[in-house]
Amino acid sequence: MTAPRHSESKYRAVTAVQRRLNPVLRRLPFQTVLETTGRSSGLPRRTPVGGRRIGGAFWLVSEFGERSQYVRNIKADPRVRVRIGGRWHTGTAHLLPEDDAVARLRSLPLLNSAAVRAIGSGLLTVRVDLDV
Repeated sequence: MTAPRHSESKYRAVTAVQRRLNPVLRRLPFQTVLETTGRSSGLPRRTPVGGRRIGGAFWLVSEFGERSQYVRNIKADPRVRVRIGGRWHTGTAHLLPEDDAVARLRSLPLLNSAAVRAIGSGLLTVRVDLDV
C-alpha cells in the first residue's frame, strides 16, 4: 500500500529540514541522541530524539514509524546507545507496533510530543532496554 500524497510531501519536507537541523542539535551537550549502526555502512549514526527514561528503559516515538532511517537501522541491528543528560548508555532497542503511540506521547516530554503529533504519520513506539 502506498502512502497518501499529503503524507509523502510532509515526509519529504520534514526530512529535508531534519537533514539541516540534526547536525546542529546532536552537537548540543544535553540534547538526547540515539546512536544506531548504519545498516549499509556499519558506521555510527546519531539522531537527536525526544523521549524519557523510565526506570531501566528509554522510551521514544518515531514520527514516521518504519520509514525513519534510525528505525530501519534498529531493524538491522537493535544494539544502540542513547545519550541522556550528557551521558551515554548502551542498550537494546525494541520496536513496539502494538503500543498506542499517541497514548505513549502523553508520558513523554510535552514539546517533543506535540511536534511528533503535528508532523508525524505512522507513529511507532520504540523502547530501549538500557544495560545496567
